[in-house]
Amino acid sequence: MTSRYLARLDAMEDGFAEDFARLMVSPAQADTTLVSRVADIISAVSREGDKALLRFTNDFDSREVTEMAQLTLGSAELEEAANAIDPVVHDALCAAAERIRSFHERQLTSTWQYEDADGSLLGQRVSALDRVGIYVPGGQASYPSSVLMNAIPATVAGVSDIVMVAPAPKGEINPVVLAAAGLAGVTEAYTIGGAQAVAALAYGTESIGGVDKIVGPGNRYVAEAKRQVFGRVGIDMVAGPSEILIIADGSVDPKWLTLDMFAQAEHDEFAQAVLLSPDESYLDEIAARIAEQLPLMSRAAVIAKSLKNRGALIKVPDLDAAVRLSNRLAPEHLELAVAEPRALLDQITAAGAIFLGAMSSEALGDYCAGPNHVLPTAGSARFASPLGVYDFQRRSSVIEISPRGSLALGEIAATLADAESLQAHGLSARARITRGS
Repeated sequence: MTSRYLARLDAMEDGFAEDFARLMVSPAQADTTLVSRVADIISAVSREGDKALLRFTNDFDSREVTEMAQLTLGSAELEEAANAIDPVVHDALCAAAERIRSFHERQLTSTWQYEDADGSLLGQRVSALDRVGIYVPGGQASYPSSVLMNAIPATVAGVSDIVMVAPAPKGEINPVVLAAAGLAGVTEAYTIGGAQAVAALAYGTESIGGVDKIVGPGNRYVAEAKRQVFGRVGIDMVAGPSEILIIADGSVDPKWLTLDMFAQAEHDEFAQAVLLSPDESYLDEIAARIAEQLPLMSRAAVIAKSLKNRGALIKVPDLDAAVRLSNRLAPEHLELAVAEPRALLDQITAAGAIFLGAMSSEALGDYCAGPNHVLPTAGSARFASPLGVYDFQRRSSVIEISPRGSLALGEIAATLADAESLQAHGLSARARITRGS
């Protein structure tokens, strides 16, 4: 059954499996035309450097710049922006930054080592990446929260150079974004965006040094560009549209959960908001709230399209069934809007971020709870994790074999090498057995 605004499904009805499978399909993030266009942009920037950046910036952002200095922001501009914004907003940025930093400091991984029984030294060295690029979306909306979420883990990890790129259509950029950049530890900033900005970070130009890794969300051109430059540099993930799945038992104010669904749906028309409940009357109440509140939203048109395209209210036989469906969907955001959320937590196996209880709105996670809001989408929470300090670190194994260790390990390695028909491997391992004896 469908309502005026979104699908109504029943997990106990025939055909539900097919309907649910359609919900799990993320909209295509690239088509052949997009792939080709992005490839052309990347190729041009890698060949022409600054010249291509200037041309694409003028074309795509309606600007008239003639030199890279016009696209470069220094520490003075970031500080000026921080002094110019509303003090209340500045205080909120500082409070959010402190919570984000405190959470991510707990993720720091240290170097360690140990000696085994034969006296061989084994261990791990952890070091920060040298240079990281963060992409901050612009255009229809600005996201200072993305600056904090991407840059602060990098600074906590010890990255020395953090390069921010952000589009500035018609030369305009939100000063709160710049203030957040200064607060989060950004060391270089450029008002460029799109696939050309990703290409500049990956390949470097005369004015912008290449980076080791690129993180941060963007439109489908940015996502496709990140996919194409992966291998040249590391990336965090190829992000899809935002998602929320809510498991509700009827104990939480339906108005709150309606707004939680709207909060995801207002991102774009391909965002997804799904609510599961065993209580059909509660689903009816949510549907009524959607109809009542949607016309009051400033982005009502976007929300309506999102709910129609990918939204759903689903009746399930019980909360255990809801958890099973959630684990299959592996949502970016999962709200356990139930009376005893911790009782369900151990059953959750795949979700980007899990919000427990009535007071834990997903919006708090977007801005200031502390954990990162850069999360796996499109079911990739089955194998991927939120952005964190570990994404800005590299780990090297340390191996120092003792003379005694070479006797035992040399023969083990040589035996396995013989089994794989790799003669030189076996000879290399055995060469040290005699020396070690």
